[in-house]
Amino acid sequence: MSLHVIVGKGPVGLTTAEELVARGHRVRVLSRSGGRSTETVEHRQVDAADAEALTRAAHGAAALYNAVNPAYHRWAPDWPPVAAALLSAAGRTGAVLVTMSNLYGYGRPSGPMTTETPLAATDVKGRVRARMWADALAAHEAGRVRATEARAADFVGPQVPAGQSHLMRQLPALRAGRRAWVVGNPDAQRSWAYLPDVAATLATLGTDERALGRAWHVPNDAPRSQRQALDDVARGLGVAPVPVSGIPWPVLRAVGVAVPVMREVVAIRHQWDQDFVTDATATTATFGLTATPWDEVVRATAAGATGTA
Repeated sequence: MSLHVIVGKGPVGLTTAEELVARGHRVRVLSRSGGRSTETVEHRQVDAADAEALTRAAHGAAALYNAVNPAYHRWAPDWPPVAAALLSAAGRTGAVLVTMSNLYGYGRPSGPMTTETPLAATDVKGRVRARMWADALAAHEAGRVRATEARAADFVGPQVPAGQSHLMRQLPALRAGRRAWVVGNPDAQRSWAYLPDVAATLATLGTDERALGRAWHVPNDAPRSQRQALDDVARGLGVAPVPVSGIPWPVLRAVGVAVPVMREVVAIRHQWDQDFVTDATATTATFGLTATPWDEVVRATAAGATGTA
């Protein structure tokens, strides 16, 4: 039984904590606000940008997980000091640094994204995430840290708050039988990452030496468009599918004048106006990890939404 330290107590951090506990590890969760410790998970109040505090809290840890989630419109100022602090703490403690990342660094894809796809983002958020991995990889190759990274598609599952998933935020519309207004092309094919699959991937990367020195995609089932996914979830809820429409981009740009988050959404239009699909073949071939079947994801999501999970 080894100690695993998770920075961030959002849905990724807490679901990963549960996965690690189930695998027999000791878990410590660090967050700005702290939390109530239980018999299985210790909580501590630590600022993720404070390298000294992180180092003290991660002393003796086998792995240090970056599950931090800055405000969507503050990635540029907030991520660099956190990433630097985590790199410093991992280097000083010897803990494997496991970073939870996403697909922003790839920019506009020309086909299914693998971890061999170049990190060619031109938008601000994509460049931030690409730089974080470049810095971690450089430190790994220089022998200063042992690092790996998980990249996931848009989250789905009952563990995910509506504000953190474009699919989950449509559940009230489905239950009420109202038209669902989504970002981008409702019929573009997309990959979806079930949060327990995300947690299983992170826990595996933090406990398997084969993970080190490269990034890995979280396995996901066959892609589904937003329209298809919402139809599936509606049936899971026992309600009729609702009309699904894309919010016109001029409307989002106008809203973005006053709402910073909407400006950020417009800046990554390329993720929503065409297919956005990941390939996790390497993860499955190396670790044996597979995606939870989509039907099970839908059942769990619907059960969580109705309180029957």
